[in-house]
Amino acid sequence: MRIRNVKNASEIINNSKYFIKYPKEERIDKIFNNEKPIHLEIGCGKGKFITEMAVKYPNINFIGYERSESIILRAIQKAEERDLPNLRFICADASDIKDIFYKDIDLIYLNFSDPWPKKRHAKRRLTHENFLKVYDDAFKGRKEIIMKTDNDDLFCFSVESFSKYGYIIEEMCIDLHKSDIENIKTEYEEKFSEKGFTIKYVKVIKD
Repeated sequence: MRIRNVKNASEIINNSKYFIKYPKEERIDKIFNNEKPIHLEIGCGKGKFITEMAVKYPNINFIGYERSESIILRAIQKAEERDLPNLRFICADASDIKDIFYKDIDLIYLNFSDPWPKKRHAKRRLTHENFLKVYDDAFKGRKEIIMKTDNDDLFCFSVESFSKYGYIIEEMCIDLHKSDIENIKTEYEEKFSEKGFTIKYVKVIKD
């Protein structure tokens, strides 16, 4: 996907109350100033999913994590249309997760992550063992990941990767929109489901 740079995106997001400016220097659990659980979406895109989740579940704190300033700006703009004290955003690369979170997170969402289809790029997939190890330190206690994708190969790779790493599959389906699983759609999900792509879903846990 081509990203169109937005003029003054950095200045705009840095002036938003929803943006965590120095995530590597701040204790994430102090950002919200409460003891509510924290759910993290890695690759939040334009923020439809995470914003609607924050509205629906006010007793959960949410963090949207995205590497592009121009994209996360759109997410922040959605949040600013509402009063959502339980929502924040971080702009950083996935490789920085290990430097930002430590025993902070209760649940991770991986929604429509880049499939990195070439075998030589497998280590870049957010469900690769290397990233699962990073998530270990980010979780407070019990580990819980929910993943959605339209990509068959990434789905199969991820389910196998989760299982090899010791995760237990709690819930899984290969056509989410025909299931009774509660679901809030992302922008990407709406676009591609309308084109006939089936959405795969898996929820895994590890003690």
